[in-house]
Order: sequence, then structure tokens, then C-alpha cells
Amino acid sequence: MNILIADDHWLMRKSLREVLQKLDRSHVVHEASSFDESVAILERESEIDLVLADLVMPGFNEVEGLARLRRAYPTVPVVVVSVHEDKERVMRALDLGVIGYIPKSSTGQEIEKAFERVLAGEIYVPRRLIERQGAVVAPPAVAAAPAPPRPEPEGLDTLTGREREVLEFLGKGCSNQRIAEELGLSSHTVRVHLANMMRKLGLADRSAAIHYAVTIASGAVSA
Repeated sequence: MNILIADDHWLMRKSLREVLQKLDRSHVVHEASSFDESVAILERESEIDLVLADLVMPGFNEVEGLARLRRAYPTVPVVVVSVHEDKERVMRALDLGVIGYIPKSSTGQEIEKAFERVLAGEIYVPRRLIERQGAVVAPPAVAAAPAPPRPEPEGLDTLTGREREVLEFLGKGCSNQRIAEELGLSSHTVRVHLANMMRKLGLADRSAAIHYAVTIASGAVSA
């Protein structure tokens, strides 16, 4: 899997890289210290499967930068790794379709658990970030997934056979790299199929596509 770590602190990048490679030595990790460097890598490396982004780094401008990144690369999953832990920022990030939010105050074990979850195609947000005065606002998995559009099931009829295969694997929690390996394609080709499928079904981002694959298309895709 190709992963981009975007953070202006070299020590944080080093720590995240070490955790990722502890989980799987085959991960290819790219590093950027600014928004412009991040974009340059995403343009150059067409097969980035995951971005780990800090909300505070040169050119990023917190949530505004995150919004720009999501608009430019809607099919690339993004996980925020941030010093900020206030609920407002967390929820705004989730509304933009990130698949995870990891506080920098997390222990090494917590970060490892978070990576295991997101690399498996799940959504991760620490429970404490979405609690208020001890009362749970919503379960993590629910709060982490903004309500996506719900296209009519017959929208599946507009998909090509290959797009339906990509959707099926997406619903199983597979990364772009895993889908590419299963289908004998490049990760770039998978991203193209994913983007076309999302456009046809009216899905805003990858988290909405995963939600659709799991809750709507799971039976119809393979039928």
C-alpha cells in the first residue's frame, strides 16, 4: 500500500512511518511537510492509497485545507492526525468525508489500533472525541460516517461489470491496492473505475461509496 504522511514535524512523520512499517513492512511511505508538497506527491504518484494529514502545516490552513484536498482527490481516503481534539473540528473533518481522526496525544498502541482499523477499510474515531459531558452523542462508527446520499438501487444498472466488481470489493473493506491485486489492475485504473462509479451513483466521496456498497449494493452487486 502507498501511503502519504503530510505533517510539518519530521519527528511525527518518523513515528507514524515506524508504526505503519511495524504493521506491514511492504507499505511504501511518502512524506510531505506542506500542502504544496502533498499535492506534488499526489500528482506524481498516481497510486497513493491513503493520506495521513495534519490539520496544521504550511499552506494547509486547517479544515479549509482539508476541504481543498478532498475536492481535488475525492477517491483517496484521508485520515486526520491532529493536535486538536475539540469536537467541532472533529465533526467538521468527518463531514468532509475523512475515514479517521487520530489525536496526536494518542499512545503508540492507540495509533497502531487506529491504523489497523483504517487499513482494514473501517472508520476510526476515538470514543472520547465524540462524547460530551459523559454522554455519548453517537456510536463512533455512526458519528464517523456523515449521512451520504442514498441513490436508488437501480443506479447499479448504470455501472459496467468492472465498476460493479470494484464496488463489491470496496464493500468488503478492500483498499485500492488490494482491489488492484484481486482484479489484476493498476491502482490508478482502480481509482478511475471508482471515480466513474461514484459519479454515476451520485456519491460524494469514498466513505459514501463504502456506505453504499455495504448497506445498499451488497446483495445486488454480486447477484
